[in-house]
Amino acid sequence: MAAPAPLSPLAPKKYPALPPIGGVRFATVAAGVRYAGRTDVMMALFDEPAAVAGVFTRSKCPSAPVDWCRAQLKGGKARALIVNSGNANAFTGHAGITAVELVAEAAAKTIGATPNEIFMASTGVIGEPLDGSRIARVLGELASGAKADRLMDAAKAIMTTDTYPKIATARVKLGEADVTINGIAKGAGMIAPDMATMLSYVFTDAPIASGALQTMLSMSVERSFNAITVDSDTSTSDTLMIFATGAAKGARPVEDAADPRAAAFRRALDKLLRNLAQQVVRDGEGARKFVEVNVEGAATRKAAKRIAMSIANSPLVKTACAGEDANWGRVVMAVGKAGEKAERDKLDIWFGKIRVAHQGLRDPAYDEAAASAYMKRDTIAITADLGIGRGRATVWTCDLTKEYVAINGDYRS
Repeated sequence: MAAPAPLSPLAPKKYPALPPIGGVRFATVAAGVRYAGRTDVMMALFDEPAAVAGVFTRSKCPSAPVDWCRAQLKGGKARALIVNSGNANAFTGHAGITAVELVAEAAAKTIGATPNEIFMASTGVIGEPLDGSRIARVLGELASGAKADRLMDAAKAIMTTDTYPKIATARVKLGEADVTINGIAKGAGMIAPDMATMLSYVFTDAPIASGALQTMLSMSVERSFNAITVDSDTSTSDTLMIFATGAAKGARPVEDAADPRAAAFRRALDKLLRNLAQQVVRDGEGARKFVEVNVEGAATRKAAKRIAMSIANSPLVKTACAGEDANWGRVVMAVGKAGEKAERDKLDIWFGKIRVAHQGLRDPAYDEAAASAYMKRDTIAITADLGIGRGRATVWTCDLTKEYVAINGDYRS
């Protein structure tokens, strides 16, 4: 087992307290999925069926748990969530399906539910068979030991190359009632989702129906997890799910995402998911810089997003950030290769508030020393204004360092 990576310099300085959410409890255990003595399985156990919604990877090679969860979502209810780290149970053929079914049936029997109320995810190495019996045999221990205040433990149990757990919380009004939203995420590499995240789970005591949750989640993910990239690679296992227990006192049920009473909840969910997504970027494998990419003046919003992702995914842009080099020529390159409408002689580029290029030329007031000093910051903003329309988009990424190569060169060892 490789030594754990040192804590990212972009890690949070402190973590928020996670208030318990009525109707859900958590437990973790070391099941020996891949490594001995490592906590590698978590369970979220719902006292009553919780409303559930989710979005998943668009990889054409999804993991067995992703296929399982997609199929079970139509039921709209969850009694348990089980997640293991160390093994992705992806590209494992019929054996992968059998492992998922084994765990689902064992979990259902353990807690008195049906298999289609059990949701699962796996993260880790692709292509290695998962021994489902190792998870099945610890389900009794997980169920009996589940407690409402162990969400942080759950966040740690699903980590792989992460250097810190990702958590977020919000307290918000749903009509006149107070409700809580807690979220966790894992992810540090293979991060370029498409209608998905890496692994992220959100829990709330709000009484919101699964259909309304699905609408909210699908909209919110576009402004958060679908606006980040670490290395342009989309995982086989990307999963984002939200569970609503309905245990908040005095809260009236919400059946429609457009219900005016849910407006504050929708805004809070947006903010919480954006927080988690940005934490994933800040923990990008080997990352030393958090980079915000803004595109303005594009022909359309969709074009702006594609151009922003072209910049954010460019190895040359990312290595320039790592080298603290204000090489705006690499941004020009990334704009030009995106395949969207652009006019060279209308393009302006900024690093922070320093305009480095203007209308197709180096800015007349360009100051190399000021730009170089700006690039030494641990948070960098790059802005490209195409000057041809009103489309705009923001995405987040990180730099590309030697440590990224080292981490992934040793990943299976």
